Amino acid sequence: MNKKKVTFADIAKYTNFSKTTISRYFNNPDSLTVENQEKIAKALKNLGYHENKLAKVLANGKSEFIGIIVPNLYLHYYAEMLNQILSTYGEHNYKFLVFVGDNNKETEQKYIKELLAYKIEGLIVLSHTLSSKELESYHIPVVTIERESIHVCGVCTDNYMGGVQAASLLIKNNCSKLIHINSKTPEYVPAYGRIRGFEDTCVSNNIPYNIITADFGNSYTSTVEQIRQIFDQIEEAGSGKKGIFLSNDTYANIFLNIVIQKYGTLPSSYRLVGFDNSPIASEAIIPITTIGQQIEKMAQNALELLVLQMDEMKKRIPEPLKEPLHRQITPVLIRRDTTD
Repeated sequence: MNKKKVTFADIAKYTNFSKTTISRYFNNPDSLTVENQEKIAKALKNLGYHENKLAKVLANGKSEFIGIIVPNLYLHYYAEMLNQILSTYGEHNYKFLVFVGDNNKETEQKYIKELLAYKIEGLIVLSHTLSSKELESYHIPVVTIERESIHVCGVCTDNYMGGVQAASLLIKNNCSKLIHINSKTPEYVPAYGRIRGFEDTCVSNNIPYNIITADFGNSYTSTVEQIRQIFDQIEEAGSGKKGIFLSNDTYANIFLNIVIQKYGTLPSSYRLVGFDNSPIASEAIIPITTIGQQIEKMAQNALELLVLQMDEMKKRIPEPLKEPLHRQITPVLIRRDTTD
């Protein structure tokens, strides 16, 4: 039997089941008893059956593909999150189709249509371009990561706590003024919590502070230029020990490099904290203190929520979630050489 292609007829003959029953095993296993499922699974192993993935997709429309949309890959956070999501293949056996949206709504809508044409079973969205209401309208399982998710399932960090942790550490470092650098972030986006946590901590401790928001563009080059301008503004503002909290580790590493280009090292007048704990923070020329998002844990939770929905859709009578599920992951302060 191992020398030729094993067919449903071969499996039916071996198990004494009908070909219809064998087909149900592949396309609707819940319709069979656990005992019969185990008998067929054992037969497949004994016969050396190799599943025809394309035929299965044509038969039941289940591709075992998950679509992913990220806004960019130059921010190390997105690259590391993508790496962690892809590493779940061994656990969940889903494959991934990845698109980079570049913050363009029309482009992302086009990508989703293409993903749907590939019969994806679920969608993971990290970009902020499409509202969760629109994502819900596609009627497939969706999980978002670190973005607005009112109408779909989502995973995010406790960003407010992260802002509190960063500001508190810089205050303990005896900084005379605290500065938070972030992109222009709407209040409904989870990452806005970093701004609120930072601000509330400064106010409650009566510490002078400034929040600088800017448009960093969609490329590494534009980001470097914008942060260089911000650094020049901070330099012109006067002396004193400045505590800088940047909204991600890519920004923090760029800022650190600009400081070192001017001073040759990180002077005592600057203390830096990033956010994410992406590899660039630990591998920087001076390892950067950061608020760790536990990216691996976030990726695992996102896949768990998505698989939960996808498994439900495979049942004869699916029962969709009554309300979207949301999980919040606690951040972890990781002290390195850019703080005392």
